[in-house]
Amino acid sequence: MSLVDADEAMLEEARAFNAALEDLLAKTPSVHTVEPAESRRARAEGRGTFPAPVVVDEGRDRTIAGPDGNELGLRTFVPPGDVRGVYLHIHGGGWVLGSSHAQDVALWRLASEASVAVVTVDYRLAPEHPFPAGPDDCEGAARWLMDSAAKEFGADAAGRLLIGGESAGAHLAALTLLRLRDSGGTVEPFLAANLVYGAFDLSMTPSQRRWGDRNLVLSTPIMAWFYDCFLPGRSPDERRAPDVSPLYADLSGMPPALFSVGVLDPLLDDSLFMSARWSAAGAQAELRTYPEAVHGFNAFPLGISRMANEAQWAFLRQAVAPS
Repeated sequence: MSLVDADEAMLEEARAFNAALEDLLAKTPSVHTVEPAESRRARAEGRGTFPAPVVVDEGRDRTIAGPDGNELGLRTFVPPGDVRGVYLHIHGGGWVLGSSHAQDVALWRLASEASVAVVTVDYRLAPEHPFPAGPDDCEGAARWLMDSAAKEFGADAAGRLLIGGESAGAHLAALTLLRLRDSGGTVEPFLAANLVYGAFDLSMTPSQRRWGDRNLVLSTPIMAWFYDCFLPGRSPDERRAPDVSPLYADLSGMPPALFSVGVLDPLLDDSLFMSARWSAAGAQAELRTYPEAVHGFNAFPLGISRMANEAQWAFLRQAVAPS
């Protein structure tokens, strides 16, 4: 396990934050005990774990045709100066929560630091739209980007596409790459994948199963509820299908990937196992595990979070750097 070296002050800060977070969540109805609509309202209003989303002026909305005749929303961020590539971002939220407007500040910072345009996808959410609606939308966004990036962002940027996301977004990013490879034989022009504390085995890895009821953003019951919303009626064996759980897929032909995860994340094993299989299939895989870091940690103002975000920006910058 590639454990990141963090100084004691950074670790103490994270421990204090974790204690406060666990106390807050103990006093808040758990996401798996309320209706999705209520959890979505709470997130939009900043009630609970995450602060209310801040919309930045640099973000632009557009709509494209979705794969099932639906309207598919995209939100774009284009930094000043040379745009060296385009990053297709897929948000997290257990396939049930989240939106393309929930991470404006973080995505604008990423666009500026990595010198890439960012396109984030407002894919359809479960349980109203269970599998495969979300993966279909993300694949549709990737194909639109492959066809339209030159017109939208310039010819140079169009040849240097990136993909990634957090949690459920990392899962959907991996599925999107697999779908592109299986339909066309290659993932080009996607040059790299930024996979942040992803869920790659939706039948549950050991770390997911053994975590229990302790709520540090995720718990075993919360994850089980997310999976039931996304994959209603599917048995554990059916949830291990490669088109559902990418950990079980043939990973040959994948681009270089950065895997980031916290040691206090129930999804720890997902990144450990997936990065190993990614590498064994012949692709470059960098694994960075962060001590005292919980699920979603890099969304909070912590030293360990800055370290993780800076590593992601550097990875994306390098991926689109001119030869």
